[in-house]
Amino acid sequence: MKIKVCGITNLNDALMCEKFEADALGFVFYKKSKRYIEPDKAKEIINSLSPFTLKVGVFVNETAEFVNKISEKLKINLAQLHGNEAPEISNKIIIPVIKSFRVENNFNFSSLSEYENVYCLLDSFSRNEFGGTGKKFNWQIIPDSLKNKIILAGGISENNIEEIYRNINPIAVDISSSLESKPGKKDEEKTKNFFIKFNSLKEKLC
Repeated sequence: MKIKVCGITNLNDALMCEKFEADALGFVFYKKSKRYIEPDKAKEIINSLSPFTLKVGVFVNETAEFVNKISEKLKINLAQLHGNEAPEISNKIIIPVIKSFRVENNFNFSSLSEYENVYCLLDSFSRNEFGGTGKKFNWQIIPDSLKNKIILAGGISENNIEEIYRNINPIAVDISSSLESKPGKKDEEKTKNFFIKFNSLKEKLC
């Protein structure tokens, strides 16, 4: 299971997450987000990171042309589509795509099959925000056939990472708000404690 830390807005946080061995870092290019970062600033941070750290651009209801332009300019590894993007949008993007789905109790999981050749991310539903809510959804409704094929987001923290590892074991988890002192600013102690817990789980359960 991989760890993506999202909502990176400054170099210190990015380097700290690298130090704790995050597999991927997310940069939010949605201007209404509390964790928005200007592409030029993100480029400066990305240029200072290890080539072995995956860089993920998070977009909300943008055109494929815009996503491709930013991805090429910043040398992003994956594009995360976190809005209401139609399947044909992901087919036009030149780098691998993560498609986010906001899950309610009556969510139709068969809709994931409409998106081909993408990584599916399941996040909590909110009427007001496209992710980053810090709230979990009912993970028990995830079909067993999907559990180890999805990326999980929403309310993930040190307190429930063991439950996730044991009962879901997704491809990756996408974590942000539980590691913050405020939106867009990671807290070193919280981040360190999360990775200590996660690494101890890997040693114990592998």
